[in-house]
Amino acid sequence: MKVNEMMDKDFIVVSPDDDLVEVSILMEKKLRFTTPVVDDKKRLVGWITSLDVTRGFREGKKKVKDVMYAKEDIVHVHDDDPARLAVLEAGEYKVFNIPVISDDDVVVGVVRTFDIVKTLSSLYEIKVSKIFEAMAEELKGVTWDELMEASAIVTRRRTGKRVTANDYEKRIKNSTFGEAIWATGGLEKFFVGLIAIGELVIARKVAKARK
Repeated sequence: MKVNEMMDKDFIVVSPDDDLVEVSILMEKKLRFTTPVVDDKKRLVGWITSLDVTRGFREGKKKVKDVMYAKEDIVHVHDDDPARLAVLEAGEYKVFNIPVISDDDVVVGVVRTFDIVKTLSSLYEIKVSKIFEAMAEELKGVTWDELMEASAIVTRRRTGKRVTANDYEKRIKNSTFGEAIWATGGLEKFFVGLIAIGELVIARKVAKARK
């Protein structure tokens, strides 16, 4: 997934010479608490937040350029960057919104924490069976039944509970990715389990071929 698939395209922009009062009215009307500052060609030159506007009023400032952050002082991403980069940047720099620019620095969107949460939520709702279907497709020559049997074996080894291939198949068809992560104790353990299943099903396939 690219940044342009996750970003908010319904954004507002202001210019450095805009009046702070007018900007505050625009931000309130559009319910936007941050906005990119652009030049006459819509290229990113800065960033302003509602807190900056408030500070500007308190200090007697009149223009956006008097309170804005310069481009070199803000986090930004490109529209064709991997979406995960925006997530990592938001986490590292603890920002709520990130401007998105094209190769020629034109602002084309804004990634909001709301967009990130919404995207991650949709990923968490993917059925686990879809992940296994993709896995079966990648493991050329491995049948669905063989994958389920290997999954049941790995589960029995890890939990000590008797689980059949049919039990496991029912479980993944009724579970989401998010539920599976919680059940296995975290994302890392979930994928470690997938790797173990992949290794086992291949090993069993090779052993059968040698007989």
